[in-house]
Amino acid sequence: MTATAYIAIGANLGDAQAAVREAIAALDAIPGTRVAARSSLYRTAPVDAQGPDFINAVVAVETALAPLALLEQLQRIEQAAGRERPYRNAPRTLDLDLLSHGAAQMATPALTLPHPRMNERAFVLVPLAEIAPHRVSPALLAQVAGQPIQRL
Repeated sequence: MTATAYIAIGANLGDAQAAVREAIAALDAIPGTRVAARSSLYRTAPVDAQGPDFINAVVAVETALAPLALLEQLQRIEQAAGRERPYRNAPRTLDLDLLSHGAAQMATPALTLPHPRMNERAFVLVPLAEIAPHRVSPALLAQVAGQPIQRL
């Protein structure tokens, strides 16, 4: 059995556009997982963070991996991209957030599904609406309309 999972991608250090594109390729290379859809790239100012603007995207993957196993693979890709976590919301070479995994609902110290803050962020909702409009209501988009986001 496979599940459709949605993953938010962001980077704001180094060549962020290249980092996001390389992350999409790395996601497609995870065993038992394939990228089914990918959004455009977007530029956004940091939210609850500092540093340069972010490059963001969202992908849909079809995966045979369970949520925690997929999370482990996402963290492996982040580490390979040089991700460091010196403090909360630090600038980053790559950030991969598992937004949802099929109908899974969970709250563990390692993972909460669906992602608890995804509906508060234009940098998640706008690219998600591009690839999965059925997942994002007009009301949710209206709530984040004041957050600047630029499609590249």
